[in-house]
Amino acid sequence: MMNANGEFINGKRNPTIHRLKSEIDLRHRMLTIGKRGEPTVAFHLDREREELQEWLSGYFEQSVRLLENEAFGYPDDTESPGPTVVSTATLETVASWFPEMSVDEVRLRFRANLEIGGVEPFWEDRLYGEGLESVRFEIGGVSFEGTNPCQRCAVPPRDPRTAENQPAGFAKLFGEKRRETLPAWAAEERFDHYYRLTTNTRLAAGEGNVISVGDAVRLV
Repeated sequence: MMNANGEFINGKRNPTIHRLKSEIDLRHRMLTIGKRGEPTVAFHLDREREELQEWLSGYFEQSVRLLENEAFGYPDDTESPGPTVVSTATLETVASWFPEMSVDEVRLRFRANLEIGGVEPFWEDRLYGEGLESVRFEIGGVSFEGTNPCQRCAVPPRDPRTAENQPAGFAKLFGEKRRETLPAWAAEERFDHYYRLTTNTRLAAGEGNVISVGDAVRLV
């Protein structure tokens, strides 16, 4: 989504995104969207794009254009545009730092693309090395390179449903706990600050292949 000034409309810049709920059916090119707790509407992404843009413009109270780049998308990090990786145990550990927060809520706040089970907390910190060193790993028939610990933005401190900044001091406490629990295998020189979680990646080989739930993960 882009506004009339050519700026992306995303959760970093516009917290009202959190109050939307959507489902997408890429096979049939359908998007169902609406405000949380209210009736939803459905649009065909191609045939009804103009109507969808009008709906979004009304919601955000500004002109909205929808852009699509099937080849590359619009990643925040163009150097490491692959999926972000985290372990389930990491999410459980972070949830333990905030008594009022469930693991599912931590999952929603940090929005990792790939979640790895059966490994220790902060396992994903094994996926990068010192300096600019990357670490190759495989999931199913796809090879990735882990590049760096992901710097977090203004989104994780917000309630994922209401967009309210709560609990107070989230980022500060998170950074303190992250520093205290940084594992021995993490390259600490990659942390100019400790408000970092999940590992950024890029595709190394296997383009066109598919990964599935239950696929084994292997460091190469």
